Amino acid sequence: MTFPQSDSSRLAYRPCVGIMVLNRSGQVWVGQRADMPGDAEGRGTWWQMPQGGIDEDEDASRAALRELREETAIKSVEILGETPGWLTYDLPPHLLGVAWGGRYRGQRQKWFAVRFLGEDSEVDLGVPGTPHAEFVAWRWCAPADLPALVVPFKRDVYLGVMRAFAPLLGA
Repeated sequence: MTFPQSDSSRLAYRPCVGIMVLNRSGQVWVGQRADMPGDAEGRGTWWQMPQGGIDEDEDASRAALRELREETAIKSVEILGETPGWLTYDLPPHLLGVAWGGRYRGQRQKWFAVRFLGEDSEVDLGVPGTPHAEFVAWRWCAPADLPALVVPFKRDVYLGVMRAFAPLLGA
C-alpha cells in the first residue's frame, strides 16, 4: 500500500539515533544491511552506519549506546560529539504504509560520533538471518565513501552527518 503525498505528510517521523563509529585511523564503521522482508530500506545490498529507535522516555545518547551494542556488540567507545539538531528523511512512496507498520513517514535522527577504543574482534553481528541481525557483514571505510554506500533516500542525511562531524573526520 502506498499513500499519496498529502496523506503521508500527516504521518509523524520516527524518533531515532544514528551512530558514526570512528576507528583510530579515522575510518567509519559500516554494516551491510540484512535483506529482510518489509525492511524500511527496501531490498538491496546497502551499507549503513548503526541506527535505531529511541524508546519512550529514553535519553538519545543512551539510546545510541544501546543500539550500537544491540546491532554490533560494540561497547568500547567514547562519545565525541552529537549533531546540533535532528536530521530527517522521508521514505520513498513504495515504502509508505509498509515500513514500521505504516505509522511513520520517515525518521527524525539525532546522530552521535563515537571513537572505537576496542579491537575489531569485539564486533559481533549475531547470527545472519535471525530476526535481530541487522547486518550480514561489516567493514571500515573512508568517510568520503559513505554517500555512495547508503540507500539513496538516506544520502542527504549522511551528507548532513558528515558536515556536522567534519572536524572529527579531518575535513
